[in-house]
Amino acid sequence: MAARPRAEPRRKPDFSHERAAWAAGEVPVAGADEVGRGPLAGPVVACAVVLDPERVPEGLDDSKRLTLAQREKLFEVICATAEVSLAFAPPVRIDTHNIRQATLWALARATAGLPRRPRLVLVDGNDIPPVNCAARAIIGGDGLVASIAAASIVAKVTRDRLMASLGVAHPGYGFERHMGYGTPEHQAALAELGVCRHHRTSFAPIRARMTPAE
Repeated sequence: MAARPRAEPRRKPDFSHERAAWAAGEVPVAGADEVGRGPLAGPVVACAVVLDPERVPEGLDDSKRLTLAQREKLFEVICATAEVSLAFAPPVRIDTHNIRQATLWALARATAGLPRRPRLVLVDGNDIPPVNCAARAIIGGDGLVASIAAASIVAKVTRDRLMASLGVAHPGYGFERHMGYGTPEHQAALAELGVCRHHRTSFAPIRARMTPAE
């Protein structure tokens, strides 16, 4: 029986896209990503990062592939060595403009908030936000491009911390555990407590429960 070929190890994000941009004179180059498109509550958090090519943190990866401890450690390293900017699209913007437009707005705001205006922004996904510079969308970029991976980590840690604080402010919903996603725990809390001001009223599961909680 022929031996099965070994699967090649998964490629981790690297700095090759950024180095190519630097070689072409596109300096600085930023990576941008967001978290929180799917939850029923809380904001979308977008982040833009310009990494220092001499201090690219080790262990960068798509934030979803990292443990909580790994994300927290990398968050501290990224914030200490890179240029970082965050932007938040709250539920009211999501409900007014739809989730896609709110996400693109937040990505553009995060990019505009960087200390230096980038010449190029590498964005995770297939949509390009309305930024005042060149931009390139890369599907799966948070698993391929170091600066996008860094942005995904900072956005994820920031949003998780925010949702934990909302869990303290609004006890009973369990925001600190499910981060606003439509888990059975969250659905049960909605049935008992109703909708609070941090829920996205344009999302169907929330629209169906439009009796606001006090």
